[in-house]
Amino acid sequence: MSQRAPVPPTDLELAALISSRICHDIINPVGAIFNGLEILDEDDDAQAKSYALNVIRNVTEQASARLEFARFAFGAAGSAGAMIDLTTAEKISRGFVKITQGKHKLIWRGAPGFVAKDKVKLLLNLIASSVTALPRGGEIDVAIAGSFEQPSFLIRCKGTGARPPQYLTDFVAGNPLALDAMSIQAYYTWRIAPTAGMRLEILKDGADILLVAKPE
Repeated sequence: MSQRAPVPPTDLELAALISSRICHDIINPVGAIFNGLEILDEDDDAQAKSYALNVIRNVTEQASARLEFARFAFGAAGSAGAMIDLTTAEKISRGFVKITQGKHKLIWRGAPGFVAKDKVKLLLNLIASSVTALPRGGEIDVAIAGSFEQPSFLIRCKGTGARPPQYLTDFVAGNPLALDAMSIQAYYTWRIAPTAGMRLEILKDGADILLVAKPE
């Protein structure tokens, strides 16, 4: 029996789920900032204050990277039909990967240039999925080929325990899943691919996992 595609959420449901995902990603670092400020207000110990300041710096960087990523990966980031510089996409991706605390290394191979907004959004979301494909850390090798008008993306996930990214693999295979704050990013990735005029594949190459996006 063939699998049914998941029932698309309404626009309001999709907006609510993406908002929930963004809140989920930043609530912990924002909470840690609040806790650090409490220590600064209430503890006179110099060592405790130094620790609190370090925590605040680290989690502020995390929150900023996550919000910047969400702005481009989920948000408009410009008017309809806008083009986004791949140099900006690389910078955002490096900031996002950096907050994994050294578990992942990003390799970026592609010429600088401007690419359609939806294609860049797809690329950023694929990079986020690549992090989940390497639960024990590893190397995320991003290769951008083709023209700026019709690019193709090949992301190689290399590391111990590499596995097909959770949720995205099911959506690409056409397996219906319940949507929640954890699965919505993968669903959004799957949905934006045809909008960007691209087709997704998830492949294995030995122990590596490949995320591929090609023009339709």
